[in-house]
Amino acid sequence: MKIKSIFFTLLILTAAFLSGCNSNSTTNKDINKNEQKKLTVFTTIYPIEDFTKKIGGVHVEVKSVYPAGADAHTFEPTMRTMMDIADANLFIFNGSGLEPFIENTKSSLSKEKVKLVEASNGIELLSGDDDHDHGHEEEDHEDHDHADEDKHADEHHHDKDPHIWLDPMNATKMAENIKNALTEAMPSAKDDFEKNFQDVKHELEQLDQEFQKTVEAADHKEILVSHASYGYWEHRYGLEQISISGLSPENEPSQKQLQAIIETAKEHHISYIIYDQNPVTKVADVVKKETGTTPVTLHNLEYITENDLKNNDDYFSIMNKNIETLKKVLGK
Repeated sequence: MKIKSIFFTLLILTAAFLSGCNSNSTTNKDINKNEQKKLTVFTTIYPIEDFTKKIGGVHVEVKSVYPAGADAHTFEPTMRTMMDIADANLFIFNGSGLEPFIENTKSSLSKEKVKLVEASNGIELLSGDDDHDHGHEEEDHEDHDHADEDKHADEHHHDKDPHIWLDPMNATKMAENIKNALTEAMPSAKDDFEKNFQDVKHELEQLDQEFQKTVEAADHKEILVSHASYGYWEHRYGLEQISISGLSPENEPSQKQLQAIIETAKEHHISYIIYDQNPVTKVADVVKKETGTTPVTLHNLEYITENDLKNNDDYFSIMNKNIETLKKVLGK
C-alpha cells in the first residue's frame, strides 16, 4: 500500500513538473512571439525618438542614429548603422534640410525594406535666409574671395528653418505623422497608437499655453542667443531672437555683423546670453565679454546630453525647464 502511495505521489509530482516546463516553454514562446511583432524604428533627432516611444508604446523598439551629444547639422552615420536602418520597419527623420546625410541615402534606402517617414511633412517651414539679419550689409560678401564662396556653398546652410519641434503646435503635427506611420505599419495596434497620440497631444497643448503665458507676461521680448534655433518661438509667440551664429551653429557672423549684434544687445539692455547644449563658441564668448551678459542655457532638443540621460529627462521635462529659463531671461 505504501509503495502504491509513493508511486502515486511521484506520478503527480512528475506531471506537475512537466506541466510547469510546458508552461514556461509556452510563456517563452509567447514572449518571443510578442518581441517579433514589435516594429523596429530608427529615428534622428531626440523629439522624434521620444514621440515614437511614447506613441508606439509596447509595439515598438526605437533606436536613434544619434549618440548623446551628436550635432544634427553635421552627423554622419556609420555604414553599419545604415545597414541596420535598411533592415528596420521605419526610419523617421525630421527632414526640412536638417539631416544632411538623408538626401545622400534616400535613393539607396528606397530599394530596401525600411519605409522612410519625414516628420516635418505638412508643416509650414519658416525661411532660413534671415541668418545674421542684424547689421548685415551687402559689402560683407565682397570681403570673401571666390574660393571661400565655393567652399562654403556646400556647407550646412538652411533654406528653411528646420527647428520645428520647438513649437508645440508643430510638434503635434510631427507626432501625428509618427502615429500615422506606425498605424500603417501595424494596423492591429491602431487604437493603442491613437490613444497614446492623444496623450502626447494633450501635453503639447499644455506646453503651448505655458509659452503663451510666459511671453505675454514678459517685460521685454528680445533674447540674445548663440544659435538661431528659436525662429518658431518668434513666429508663434512674438519673441525676437538676436542670434550670434546662424541656423547651423558653425555659421558664424562677420566682424561687422558681430559688432551690430553687440550694439543691439546693449541697446535693448539685455542681461543674459543664451547658449544651447552645443559647445560654446569663441564668438559667443566675445559677445558675453563685450555686453556683460550672464550666460544661461536653453535646450534646443536636437539631441540629448549624458546628463539628460542620467536625469531621465524627456521632451516635456526639458521644454518645461526651457519655459522656466525664459521666465528668468524675459524679466527685468
